[in-house]
Amino acid sequence: MNERFITLIERYFDEQLSAVEKEEFESLLQNNKELQKEFEEQKQIKEVLKKMSLKNPSRDIWDGYWLGIYNKIERGLSWIAIFVGALIFFGYVSFEAVNAFINSTHTPPLVKTGIGILFFGVLVLIFSLIREKIFTSKHDKYKDIQR
Repeated sequence: MNERFITLIERYFDEQLSAVEKEEFESLLQNNKELQKEFEEQKQIKEVLKKMSLKNPSRDIWDGYWLGIYNKIERGLSWIAIFVGALIFFGYVSFEAVNAFINSTHTPPLVKTGIGILFFGVLVLIFSLIREKIFTSKHDKYKDIQR
């Protein structure tokens, strides 16, 4: 079977053949018994597919579906609440710790600078790791594959 016939048969079933293509298609069918046979098979398949309809899911399936959706929404909201609460708490604790450290008169300025740079480096590293995890999880083409 040639590519042109495949293209023409697809256009025939979609009712998109021009007059010239229709003549070409009919001549291919008249001159080749194998193509006629293939056309008849495809025609029967198309008729069967038109008669088919999808079965509506039962009530139990719909109930299970909505329970799953509600569980996912509830868990997502709870994780957001936990994250925001922890962020506020640790932000406040960090602010107070840094404030107390800066206001301390017993610590030499060089040590304050070194600890400040160390703390800044740790924050940048944590931010970088979180950003990379989020980016990787969104663009991971293998995440739906089960082992």
